[in-house]
Amino acid sequence: MPLGPVRPSPLVEQAAERLRAQITSGHWPVGTKLPGETTLAKELGVGRSTVREALRALAGAGLVQPRQGAGVFVTATRAVADWPTRLRRAAVTDVYEVRMAVEVHAARLAARRRTPEDVAAMELALEGRRAASTADDVTFVDADIAFHASVVAAAHNPVLADLFGEFTPVLREGLVELLALTGLRHGEPDPAGEAHAALVRAVADGDAEGAAGILRGELEDPFAS
Repeated sequence: MPLGPVRPSPLVEQAAERLRAQITSGHWPVGTKLPGETTLAKELGVGRSTVREALRALAGAGLVQPRQGAGVFVTATRAVADWPTRLRRAAVTDVYEVRMAVEVHAARLAARRRTPEDVAAMELALEGRRAASTADDVTFVDADIAFHASVVAAAHNPVLADLFGEFTPVLREGLVELLALTGLRHGEPDPAGEAHAALVRAVADGDAEGAAGILRGELEDPFAS
C-alpha cells in the first residue's frame, strides 16, 4: 500500500503524548489555561507548528478546547477514546478536509462540462465499485477511488486532475484507515452506494449544485456512519 502523510508525524505524536501525560497526571487540572505555543515549544524542544498540531490532537481526544482570543483550556483529564484511535481519527479527518476542497468543486464542474463519454466512464466506474463490494477493503477502496477519479476527469480541469492524482496515495491510505476504524462495511458492503449513483445522475443531468451537494454530504463527516 502506498504510504502518505496520513498519520501525524512522530514528532507531533511525541509532543502530544508528553502534553497528554501532564494533563492526565493532574499537572494542569480541568479549567486550567495552558501556556502559550511559544512557551510550550520551548519546554518540549519543538517548533510552534508541532505544538499546534499536538494541541489539535489533544482537542480531538477531548482533553483540551481552544477558545478564540482566550487560549487553550483543559476540559478533561481522561481521553474520550483510546489515544491511538483518536490520533488516527484526527488524521483521517485531515484527509477528508483536503478531499472536500478538491472533489466538491470537481463535481460541480463535471456537471457543467461532462461529455457522453465522461458519463459512460462514470457509469462503468460505478459498476466496478458495486462489483468490488464483495471484495476486501483494499480492493473496494481502489474501486471507490477509480469512481471518484472519473468524476474529477469529467471536470476537464488539468490542475484539479493533477491535484487529485498527487493526493491519491494519501487518500487511499486514509480510506483504508477509515474502514478499519469504523467497521463501516461490516453491515453495509457498499457504503453510500445510492449516493454515488445519485452523483452520476446529477452530473449526467447537468445539475452542478446537486452534484456538489451530494458529494459534500458524503464527505462532510467520515465518522457519521
